[in-house]
Amino acid sequence: MGGNSWWQTGPYDADLAVAFRRAQDEELAKDDHGFTGRTIAELWESEDWREYVLTGGTCTVLDQIRTVAADFTEWGPYMRPLAPEEVRAWCPDGRPTRERWEAALAADHELYPDRAQGNCTVLYEDGKPSEIGYWGVSAD
Repeated sequence: MGGNSWWQTGPYDADLAVAFRRAQDEELAKDDHGFTGRTIAELWESEDWREYVLTGGTCTVLDQIRTVAADFTEWGPYMRPLAPEEVRAWCPDGRPTRERWEAALAADHELYPDRAQGNCTVLYEDGKPSEIGYWGVSAD
C-alpha cells in the first residue's frame, strides 16, 4: 500500500500545538472511530489505537501524535509546520489563503509529506491569520 493523502482545516491559534490539539478534539468529536470515551492522549497510549493508525488510519489530524519543530526530520506520526521558505516556494508572499493552499495541494503532490506524517501552515483571510491548514499521508 502507498498511503492515502488527505487535507483539512482547523481553528487558528498562534500556538500551533494548541491549534493542533483543538483540531484533533473537534475531529474526535465528529468520529471516534470506535474508540468511544477516550481523549487524544488516552488514544495514543493504546496499542490498539496505534495499530489502527499505522495500518490504515483516519486520514485526519488524528493520525499524528503531536506537533514537532519545522526542522524535525525523523520519521513518525508527527504534524510538522512548514518553515517560512517552504511556504514561499508555492506562495511567494508567505501568507497563503485557503484557496491558494488548496490549489497548491492539487497542483503539486510533492507538497505532501511521507507516509504516516502530516504538515501544517497558517492560512490567511484579508491578510490576517484565519485557520490552520493540515495535510498528510496515512501510514498504510
